[in-house]
Amino acid sequence: MISDALKTKARKIKLVVTDIDGVWTDARIYYSDQGEVMKAFSYYDGMATALLSKVGIKTAIITGENSKPVALRAKKLKIEDVFLGVDDKINVFESLLDKYKLDPSEVAYIGDDLNDYAVMQIAGLTASPANTPAFHILKPDILLQRAGGDGAFREFADLIIASQQ
Repeated sequence: MISDALKTKARKIKLVVTDIDGVWTDARIYYSDQGEVMKAFSYYDGMATALLSKVGIKTAIITGENSKPVALRAKKLKIEDVFLGVDDKINVFESLLDKYKLDPSEVAYIGDDLNDYAVMQIAGLTASPANTPAFHILKPDILLQRAGGDGAFREFADLIIASQQ
């Protein structure tokens, strides 16, 4: 349950931007001698993108990792705006504002670590998974009950959707 003030913020949302590692995953990366081979994603988070789309809210991904598993997951989910290997997330975030002609108050962001800080200072509604190591620094609007890789993105999407109905 979220406060009336957060529901008011959530009603404005037209785009949800998400980090991946630590949000859609449990922050683990599996390597073989050939490099990165596997990440585990929650089906709950994948369903969240479809649910958001049904109510007219787009999903975008901005991640610091240049990860083939992330690219493949985004392609399967038909996410149009996917930015991999990003060092400066704020520039990409601002380009999304321009592309969709949005005010920052119309964009939600979910992140879990220090590289999400700058974006979380300007996004209209912010959240972090329950297991974020940087809660005290990020100070998201919502500290979710679910952990990264265990449906945290879905929980955030459900809160936004419920606020808009």
